[in-house]
Amino acid sequence: MSAISKFAEHTHAGIHLETLEGARDPNVRTIRINLAYRGVVLAAGGAKYVLLTVMHHDDAIAYAVSRRFTVNRVFGLLEMRDQQRIEEIEQALPPTPAVGLFSWVSDNDLRRLGIEDVLIPLIRAVTTDEQLASFRAVLPTAQFDVLTGLSMRMTVNEIFDELAQRIVADIDTSDLFTAAGRTPERVKLVSGPHELASILAHPFDVWRVFLHPTQHDIAYRPSYAGPALITGSAGTGKTVTAVHRAVFLAGRLPADGSKILMTTYTRTLADTLRRQIDLLTDDKVIRSRIDVLGADQLAHQIVKGRREPKVIEPEPLRALWQAVAADAPSYFSRTGTLATFSPAFLQREWEQVILAQQITTADGYRTAVRRGRGDALRADQRDQVWAAVNGAVARLAKQRQSTYLQLADEAVGILATSGPIYRHVIVDEGQDLHPSQWRLLRAAVAPGPDDLFLMADPYQRIYDNHVSLKSLGIEVSGRSRRLTLNYRTTHEILAWSIRVLNGDSAVSLDDTVDTLAGYRSLTHGRPPALTVHRDRAGELSKLIERVGTWMDDDEVEPEAIGVAARNGQLVKAIIKALTDAHIPVADEKTGGAGVRVASMHRLKGLEFQCLAVVGLDAGVLPSAQAVTDPAEDPLSHRQDMQRERCLLFVAMTRARDALYLSHTGTRSSLLPA
Repeated sequence: MSAISKFAEHTHAGIHLETLEGARDPNVRTIRINLAYRGVVLAAGGAKYVLLTVMHHDDAIAYAVSRRFTVNRVFGLLEMRDQQRIEEIEQALPPTPAVGLFSWVSDNDLRRLGIEDVLIPLIRAVTTDEQLASFRAVLPTAQFDVLTGLSMRMTVNEIFDELAQRIVADIDTSDLFTAAGRTPERVKLVSGPHELASILAHPFDVWRVFLHPTQHDIAYRPSYAGPALITGSAGTGKTVTAVHRAVFLAGRLPADGSKILMTTYTRTLADTLRRQIDLLTDDKVIRSRIDVLGADQLAHQIVKGRREPKVIEPEPLRALWQAVAADAPSYFSRTGTLATFSPAFLQREWEQVILAQQITTADGYRTAVRRGRGDALRADQRDQVWAAVNGAVARLAKQRQSTYLQLADEAVGILATSGPIYRHVIVDEGQDLHPSQWRLLRAAVAPGPDDLFLMADPYQRIYDNHVSLKSLGIEVSGRSRRLTLNYRTTHEILAWSIRVLNGDSAVSLDDTVDTLAGYRSLTHGRPPALTVHRDRAGELSKLIERVGTWMDDDEVEPEAIGVAARNGQLVKAIIKALTDAHIPVADEKTGGAGVRVASMHRLKGLEFQCLAVVGLDAGVLPSAQAVTDPAEDPLSHRQDMQRERCLLFVAMTRARDALYLSHTGTRSSLLPA
């Protein structure tokens, strides 16, 4: 603020800028702010200047002398490189090796991806990922990002497709100021100190709707010929891209009452989407054109137009399946030993096979494919399962109750008669939706351009739903895009979080095997902190201390701090501990602001500047209630364990700048070494 204010004080500000002897870039200047500090400024042409940084006097001089600024000839971006350090590295490197890290990429392909000619000899000398990582601080950010993708064996065409929308024609490589304007993720053009102050005054919430240019290309594409699927792991900006897409499409709707549905799998996430739309636009007309509903809310709302639905709550539903399991006949497993149906097995079989495939007869169930459901069942065993499930459905009907999945199927039948009710449907966190919910969304919008805009990440799947969009009449072939750049989480947090996933692959909604190749972060920061405590009281005491440090020393707003735990009992204990320590805790019922404390499931779709994940004990995570006994079904056990891994991965990647982890006693087996 002092640098720009001082600069603006003078009518002929340029005369107060000092050139530097030996500078690698003739356009770099410095400006004295006070005895201790200098600003580094780029003369960008005419009377236009860009403030690059503010540092202590000696550091500012060293920075200004060593850097060089150029315009990328492919993307038109303003780029910076540490020219002095590059020269030192080049002198120390051995001759170009026969097999370098990028020997499989031609010079022309490197140029096509925006790599400067002057850097190609240096790149050819790189032989290891570690060498490349050491160049992060000296190479232009966009070019280093391209090289990181190549090092992860993304093909040249994959990277080019990812960047294609950013290619600029007729670039003037001498026009630094125009290039600065094309680089909004690094440069903000302001008219003076007042505009700068208003930007810096924004709370953390405002950054939740910031859109990176790669996301912008997807969100603001004029039209997609049909359903479009956007995939990408945690922090790649799927949700913010979806929110921008919703506002963009709403602004183009005719004034005939047409509406957009923005949906996800829970009411909590839907509330988050609604808040982000409100952050992005204050246009009441646009807001009124967007319905934000959870998938269950949508089903309930449609059925309510015909009758008053009565939905069974989770606890009574769990008790119902326990009663059914107790009455169910025994069956012989493949080992020949007598076993019984567990409540979880029966409920999952009903939801993941029978409801998912809309099976209505015993004959249909006998021949149904049960892919991913564990051990095969003989025909007589399927008959026994069918009888048990029918018993559960009959009990629900007798009580005149339904589950939300049953409501979704009923709503599909209603729409089949009444017709679609939305012009566009935008789906966030689609990997957790059930086939019944997908059928409802397909029925809610007429097929055509921009009908469905879908965001999903199979590595964040925390429920049992495994869906093939094609089998449900949703064809995304040729309209799939993958986001690979994590804009939320630092490299240090991301690297640790990925290890939780244990290297297992995942199948995407378009039936392709998803990969984490090329998934990387653009920012660096503090590594995650993992602490162990003798007992829970000591763990909560340290949590209070850590949250207090974030609020006092780091000046983080309470609303930008999150605390996650695996179960509700721990959540209640954390809320009480923070409240007793006079730390404000957010209250959804009253709307009170403060630190957000929630279960790992409830944190899905949210992000925080600082996050604590506590209670990572071996007896808490993985949750015994959520994991099938390996003796009952080995395959289901493996799937359940991977789902618990995904849940921890989701929780950890909610953090932007700082991640604090803690446990008592023996640590969870899901935590990486």
